[in-house]
Amino acid sequence: MLFEREIMADPLNAEFTKKGWHPVYWIDKSARILIVGQAPGRKVQDTGIMWNDASGDRLREWLGVDCDTFYHSGLFAVLPMDCYYPGKASSGDKPPRKEFAEQWHARMLAKMPDIQLTILIGSYAQRYYLGLSRQNRITDVIQNYQSYLPKYLPIVHPSPRNNIWLKRNPWFEQDVIPELQKRVQAIMKES
Repeated sequence: MLFEREIMADPLNAEFTKKGWHPVYWIDKSARILIVGQAPGRKVQDTGIMWNDASGDRLREWLGVDCDTFYHSGLFAVLPMDCYYPGKASSGDKPPRKEFAEQWHARMLAKMPDIQLTILIGSYAQRYYLGLSRQNRITDVIQNYQSYLPKYLPIVHPSPRNNIWLKRNPWFEQDVIPELQKRVQAIMKES
């Protein structure tokens, strides 16, 4: 995979390379839809298959695509804020390392010139790509998703840990998800 050896040889990633871990991401020059999330979870790191967990099941449902389309159509690329599982924190996983995206994203994005929509999943991706400060509430960012279109579409992380957020914010599944599916379907039809 493009960049894999360079990423593994980077001193920034020495601890992961020593464990025998490979970076988890997928870039494809034919991709039209880019998904930027935070970092792989433990299960994804172990399998090497991005979004290969309950969060991925929900993400594909939100996108309105099946596994075959998601993994094999060449339309989707996945570029996490960090390509390695960061480890456990007291509540959930540790945050992705900031320096990973700073060092690698621009080079990886340059290999995907035809991206039409970038889906920003969660606060780390949204803050980085939208230039937000910590004062920006992610709920407000997602609720105002239309102001970031057509290039970006910010969404909440599809983790089951966000079920309470989804219940408190029914507008997300009523308004944002149909817009997401409409845009994904339009891009797929063009390709």
